[in-house]
This record gives sequence, structure tokens and C-alpha cells, in this order.
Amino acid sequence: MLQLSELDLHYLGVEQQDFANDPFVQMDAARAVHPWLAKTSFGYIVTQYRAARELIVHEDKLRMGLTEIADHMGAQGTLWGKFIADNIESQTGETHKRLRNAISSFFTPGKLKAHRPMMRQTIAELLDEWTPRGKFDFEEFISFFPISVMCKLLGASTDVIPRLRDSLEALGLAFSMDRSLLPLLNDSVRILDDFVRDLVAERQANPRTEGQDLLDDLLRVTAEGKMDDEELFSLLIFLFGAGYDTSKNVLTMMMKTLVDWPEVYARCAEDPAYCRRVMNETMRWHSPGSSMRHVDQHFTFRDVEFPVGTVIMMPWSILGRDGTAVPDPDVFNPDRPEGNPHMAFGAGPHICLGQFVAKAQIEEGLHLIAQRIRNPRIAGPWQWRPFPGVWGIRGLPIEFDPAPALAEVTH
Repeated sequence: MLQLSELDLHYLGVEQQDFANDPFVQMDAARAVHPWLAKTSFGYIVTQYRAARELIVHEDKLRMGLTEIADHMGAQGTLWGKFIADNIESQTGETHKRLRNAISSFFTPGKLKAHRPMMRQTIAELLDEWTPRGKFDFEEFISFFPISVMCKLLGASTDVIPRLRDSLEALGLAFSMDRSLLPLLNDSVRILDDFVRDLVAERQANPRTEGQDLLDDLLRVTAEGKMDDEELFSLLIFLFGAGYDTSKNVLTMMMKTLVDWPEVYARCAEDPAYCRRVMNETMRWHSPGSSMRHVDQHFTFRDVEFPVGTVIMMPWSILGRDGTAVPDPDVFNPDRPEGNPHMAFGAGPHICLGQFVAKAQIEEGLHLIAQRIRNPRIAGPWQWRPFPGVWGIRGLPIEFDPAPALAEVTH
């Protein structure tokens, strides 16, 4: 058995901008020193795809490391710090199991199939508004898509989007470990908390008379005692934040990638089923999410002792480019015969609750975007967001040839 302190490990400055700009070359350098583990300023990072898959089997001895990041940010006693401590991702054991069991049936592929026409209509309306310009910031444009979908799923007016968008954007930077962001994070949580409390109060005062939406489902399980009111408010903020970040950042990263693969992009306009393959290959290529784990119980993994208190980063977003995961990992190929073994939504008991919402939005969005935004070209500077937390692209100016929608395809 070896102690972590005995390992010869490469150091990765994951919070530094040069890592965010190109994490893949740095991960390769780390694997040249040790095949599956590297050091960071806060603990360790898993660098091998298969090691991450195997390590998550020990999830019963780990907990999400969100509170450690909040502590690092000096957030104890703040609104944002309380949100981090209380949200569903920070829970473990029976509490986490209770909350997941209460709501998981609302986020299945079958349940969400009924909402795909709404998603198509939402992106079509945005494209009608934006594409006549022939040039815009794609990241800004696409940010309105997931938040509009979430508003419609919860029966909220899309008039609130300008008020919520900046707050959701701020929360996406929460885990970049930049302490100067704390006042902004507290203000953002305050705005979102006021919004969800007002949303619930309005629905309780004026119940829907026709059909049920996601908010009705959540109110029902709350009334049944499966979660309390504060857990409901925290969950609603979490759903808005998680839904916004993943879809917006994946679609922006996808556009940046497909500019360099025009034949793939063009096929997406004609073949909705192919969009799913492109989505999966894009998320193997790169995706927004990583997460931390805190060791709560000592365990041994691959003959290495992991003591209590160890912090481990699971970089789901970049492990698909590990050469042990797929052959030719740096070739973008949606038609890979072996599939796309990405972990964009994590793994284990904390795998992303809303992954099927995100997948449906991305598939539907890509198909119609490729129809209406023809021959996209990068039209100005852009940059990578900080890597820890929600990675992605900040600002992606494009120019393109506007096109009318094709005849609607039922799928």
C-alpha cells in the first residue's frame, strides 16, 4: 500500500487561466508522471477516465465537496454559503436519497418527451428574433434558450428572464474560487430566492385549472411531506442554475467546435437523429461540468490509501479525451463505432438530475440552429471561462448566412 504523500505526482493549477485555455495538454503531461492522479492547490485530481469510473464506486465513503469550496470563498454565514450547504447536491445519505426519490420521476426521458415540441417552439422563436441580424454573440443568444424552457416547465412568465439571467450567469462562476465574487453571488441568490418564493406563493394562491406542470408536481410532493418548503425553494434555485449552465455552455462549445467541422454541422440541419450523436461526441470532446469529492471514510483504491479529509476533483468535462478511454481521442468523430463514453453529467448517486432535460434541449436546439444559422464563422475574440466549476466559453461572436426554417420534422 502507498500513501498519497508517497506518490510522485504532477501539479496542475486548475484554477489558472492557462489550464482553462487548454486542459488537455496539461492532463497529458500529468499522466506522463502518474497514470491516473495529479496534485492541485486544494488536493488531488483524477486524470484517467477509467480511474474516475472505478473511483466513484466508493461514493459511499465520499461526499460532494461543495462546502469546502464555499469555505475557501469565505462564505460561511452568507446567503450563497447557506444555499451551497442546503442544495440537493450537497446532501448525502438518507437526505439525498429522499430528495432524489421524491423528484426523479419528473425528469425521465419519457416524461420529458411531451415537452420537446415546446423546446422546438422556444428555440424557433429565438431564431426568428435573432437570425435576421446575420451576426451576434452566440453565447448571449443561446443563454435565453434554457432559461426560457425552464420558465415554461415551471409555468413562470418569460418576462422574468432579464431579471434572472444575470444572477444565473453569476452562479455559473461560483466555483472558480475567486473570493471577489462573493458579494455578487450573495446578491444573485437573494434575487433567485425572492423569485422562487414569489413563484410558489402565486401558484398556491392561484392553482392551475387545466393540466399540471413541473411546479405542480413539486408542490404535490412537498404537500406529501417528501420535502419541506425550504428544500423546495433551494431545489427550484438549483434547477434554474443547473439547467441554465449545462445547456448554454454545451451549445456554445458545440458551435465553436462545429465551425471547424462544417460537414458535420450541415448534416445536423437535415438529420435530427444525427444531432444526438454530435451532442454525445461534443460532450466527450469537452463539456462544462466537474465536481469535487471529500473523503469522509478512509479507503484504498488501486493500492493507494485515501485518508479522511482528502479532496478529490473529478473533471468529468475533459476525461473523454484520455487516450485510454477511446482510440484517437483528439479526432472529432460523431460516428465512432464504439460510442461516446463521456461523463459530462457525472456518475454515481449524484449523477446530474436534469441530464435528460439538457439532452433534449441540446438535440432540439442543434437541429434547428443548424437549419437557420448557415455557414457560421467566428467573427471576433472569445475566451475560456475559469475551469473549476462551470467551464465554457465567454462570448462567441459569429457571423453567418441566415436561412428560413425547413419544414418541421416530427421526431
